[in-house]
Amino acid sequence: QVQLVESGGGLVQAGGSLRLSCAASGRTFSGYRMGWFRQAPGKERELVAAISWSGSNTDYADSVKGRFTISRDNAKNTVDLQMNSLKPEDTAVYYCRGQVIGGGVEYVYWGQGTQVTVSS
Repeated sequence: QVQLVESGGGLVQAGGSLRLSCAASGRTFSGYRMGWFRQAPGKERELVAAISWSGSNTDYADSVKGRFTISRDNAKNTVDLQMNSLKPEDTAVYYCRGQVIGGGVEYVYWGQGTQVTVSS
């Protein structure tokens, strides 16, 4: 079992930056693929960025490429999302997700979410 807790959300003006952090506890997550998702009011939850357990592979939604950077520190059990050049359309609740496959079974864990609001 892994518990994920996000932090770093808040209110920022368009063009500003925020850094989200997700801290994992319960057991090591070094074998987990980690991701940040977001959900805006009235919209489905969508993938923002993901990173492999080694950190060597990353994926980004087209809408955030070049502005957001995902990183992880397996020694500290954290995964961060650096968000630059924020836009009002980035406003959403951001969720951290951990995924691992063990014994042929996929395990997925979610954090409680942190609100990001970008004002125009």
